[in-house]
Amino acid sequence: MTIDFNSIAIGDKLPEYVRTTGFAEWNRYAAVNDEFIPIHMDDDAGRAAGNEGGAFGMGNLRLAYLTNMLRAWIGDNGQICSLSVKYRSMNQKGDVLRAVGEVVGTEIVDGAALVHLKVDVVDQKGTSTTPGTATVMLA
Repeated sequence: MTIDFNSIAIGDKLPEYVRTTGFAEWNRYAAVNDEFIPIHMDDDAGRAAGNEGGAFGMGNLRLAYLTNMLRAWIGDNGQICSLSVKYRSMNQKGDVLRAVGEVVGTEIVDGAALVHLKVDVVDQKGTSTTPGTATVMLA
């Protein structure tokens, strides 16, 4: 899919990237990243860390969901120039997470078509868990 830079408007929404998370997803992510940390794998460890719901998801997994959303939108020839987020809320077992993005600006710099975005990962209650910004370059 190729995006026509001239058809992008401020306020355009990106297609969402949606995932339900829990131990299976966290375990796969931990295996790839060698991130077997007890608070993400064991309910008792999660509660000992102050989360009464037990184990909780990795922040960087939500960052990966945002990366997947951006990559799907810009295609293989696009480039993610920057992605910066803040972790605001925990990801609990069974959460349905939606990576979302909205165009906040466009510009051409030295011939490169740049799109500036507001991004977030929102849970099923509408809670913002990972707000941030991104800039992508279209091919």
